[in-house]
Amino acid sequence: MGLVSALALTACGGGSGSGAPSAPSTSTAPSADTVSPSATGAAAGIQGSWITTAGGKIVALVISGQRAGIFMTGGTMCNGTVGAAKGTQKIHLTCAGGAKDRTTGTVDSVDGTTLKVTWSGRTGQESYTKAEGGKLPSGLPRR
Repeated sequence: MGLVSALALTACGGGSGSGAPSAPSTSTAPSADTVSPSATGAAAGIQGSWITTAGGKIVALVISGQRAGIFMTGGTMCNGTVGAAKGTQKIHLTCAGGAKDRTTGTVDSVDGTTLKVTWSGRTGQESYTKAEGGKLPSGLPRR
């Protein structure tokens, strides 16, 4: 499934800030699973592509360096940053269309396969599974 690969590449793209999409790069971009030099210590543990389901939709959280993005089937897209605040990892996102469910998240825990984030919106806590090699993790509900 190329879903995770496509989502990861979208999350890594930079924007001009003008709202216009940036031109595709002709260079080979690192995958979201590659740890950026700026991602060290606790931040290195949350790097990569993470998948969950919510309301029958796939939610992909992609973290690369200090950049983060969420992509949901159905079109919701959010992007922003990851950083430490008062000893915890925080995710700050801005969503197209003004969605507020996943704009500020606190990383509760992370291990090699599971990332738990509590969002300040009505979403609450979500548990994500690590997506390796551009493939969806096993065990996701299928429609």
